[in-house]
Amino acid sequence: MKNVFSRFDPGLLASEQRPMLRFLVILTAASTIGLQGYTILFNNFAAEMVHLNGSQVGITQSIREIPGLLTLLVVFVLMVVREHKLAALSVVLLGLGTGITALIPSYGWVIFTTVVMSFGFHYYETTNQSLTLQYFSTAVSPLIFGRLRALAAVSSVAAGLIVYCLSGFVQYRGMYLAIGAVVLIAGIWGLCQNPTHAGIVPQRKQMVFRRRYSLFYILTLLSGARRQIFVVFSILLLVQVFHFTVREMTLLFIVNNVVAYILNSMIGKAINRFGERFISSIEYGGVIVVFLVYAFTTSKNMVMFMYIVDNILYNFDVSIRTYFQKLADPADIASSMSVGFTINHIAAVFLPALGGYFWMLDYRIPFIGGSILGVVSLIAAQWMRVPAKPATEHI
Repeated sequence: MKNVFSRFDPGLLASEQRPMLRFLVILTAASTIGLQGYTILFNNFAAEMVHLNGSQVGITQSIREIPGLLTLLVVFVLMVVREHKLAALSVVLLGLGTGITALIPSYGWVIFTTVVMSFGFHYYETTNQSLTLQYFSTAVSPLIFGRLRALAAVSSVAAGLIVYCLSGFVQYRGMYLAIGAVVLIAGIWGLCQNPTHAGIVPQRKQMVFRRRYSLFYILTLLSGARRQIFVVFSILLLVQVFHFTVREMTLLFIVNNVVAYILNSMIGKAINRFGERFISSIEYGGVIVVFLVYAFTTSKNMVMFMYIVDNILYNFDVSIRTYFQKLADPADIASSMSVGFTINHIAAVFLPALGGYFWMLDYRIPFIGGSILGVVSLIAAQWMRVPAKPATEHI
């Protein structure tokens, strides 16, 4: 077991921190497998078994983002549930929602299970980020974030392989049940763990908004908008404009996750070496170029390369959270992560619909808008300043 987790241990941890690392590794892998398994199967299941039309699928996808907006409620849940228990309960909820998806092939049931699954995923992501910032120092948290992102990439490929292997002899109900069971078992395991240790600053059990966190809020909002363009319109570009086949999209998915696995650990090290402002500037400068190429290239190979670059740059957004960690009162972390996650999802409510309207006029418009967002983000990132820390800061 020790060898299994050594890949994710940056080698700077005290012995009492390793249980939390193990806890986050297992639950992050389970959460990713659950989300990716659900997502890979959803469109085919919706079309073949539930017979949903495009409008119903779109409504379902919009509803899926509502729990992201409701992560504000995490701070109130923490009044009665300890944070690591909430993380494990969230994974249980994700596994349950995924596992029961295909039991009743109806539109109402799909919406219900989507909401259950989404609450589990979004609440785990919020508590995962919060626990990482609380339990690991500013020197170590970028490395942990990088390793967890790398793990998520591997887990995404694993989810694809699970679906591929099961699809030959198991129906949708069996595949959803199998994936949900794996996630559910991991969540139950988490409920039986106590990875905490003494010395962690107690978190405020109330909503926290502070002026000195304004840049964190702004960059988080812009990051959420950029994410929607990446997730929705870049894939639409590949499929509708450049006519990528299912096989080509699958290959691109695998390549993206292999590249993410290799580079994510390096991103954490780069944040420690060069700082958040430098890394964020690279990200936003790259975003401007990528979106402009999306808008004007006619080369299939170029747009495929840009999609891989886009995926790499998306992982740079961990610098926003490590910047916040260096700036924040340690007691504000849990509340601020829930606020930040809600802010990140504001764009998910209106941007896909607005972008879809402009897409119908000219597919280039959403990407030109994305490049403008990149310019605004690049300018805002130049205000990233962190207070000096004592040279003897403890890990």
